[in-house]
Amino acid sequence: MPSKDPSAPEVKPLMTGLALVESPRWHDGRLWFSDWGAGELIAVGLEGESEVILRMSSFPFSIDWLPDGRLLIVNEKRVLRREPDGSLTIHSDLTHLSDKNWNEIVVDGRGNAYVNNVGFDFPGGTFAPGIVAVVTPDGVARRVAEGIAFPNGMAVTPDNSTLIVAESYGRKLTGLDIAPDGGLSNKRIWADLGDGVPDGICVDAQGAVWYADVPNKRCVRVREGGEALQTIAIAAAEWGSPKNMIGATRTGQILSAAAPSPHAGWP
Repeated sequence: MPSKDPSAPEVKPLMTGLALVESPRWHDGRLWFSDWGAGELIAVGLEGESEVILRMSSFPFSIDWLPDGRLLIVNEKRVLRREPDGSLTIHSDLTHLSDKNWNEIVVDGRGNAYVNNVGFDFPGGTFAPGIVAVVTPDGVARRVAEGIAFPNGMAVTPDNSTLIVAESYGRKLTGLDIAPDGGLSNKRIWADLGDGVPDGICVDAQGAVWYADVPNKRCVRVREGGEALQTIAIAAAEWGSPKNMIGATRTGQILSAAAPSPHAGWP
């Protein structure tokens, strides 16, 4: 449902017939995303041409790339790596860090992959705080942050100095300083979002963060400190309940709108 605010940018459908879209990433001139409901990793171009890259029978699964271009995939309790020939290998086993499935992933410019775990069985489980782990380029994983209220989308600032984590149950974006060895410190509120419930996030070229807000049916652009710079009212799928996320009716869409500043990862 596009915004009716006359000052808001026009929202256009780019792709339809999707189930549960997650982990969108801009890479090599296309938008890549995981369709958790269909078990597919898809790449779509700006004209709407799309390709199923691979099929993945896990929930959840999220993606990002190493600096050398190899794809990393969070696959329940492991991080997989896709080699240039298309084969998949285990990049890191995370079972020693948690018995719960892992959620999102983001890779910094040094090749350190940050993965997060919500800390409880979702949906339906009793809430417990989540954690963030780092997987170094050699595949060694260790816990580097904890006490996060449902860690969701993550982003690294272009200078590789800060990891920003969406705390969905905390209604805030949390910042952590990144050390050269991948460690995290100086946990702080990067932006208090008030009634905002952040899900996926990305950083733009001006250092602002866009966050998707499912309950409030909007995407919001904020600067550090919490000032809202732009809001686009939008709904991209019919939402029943968390129990229906797998095998969901394909009402999902990819929608596009002109942004005031490009994504920090765009060429």
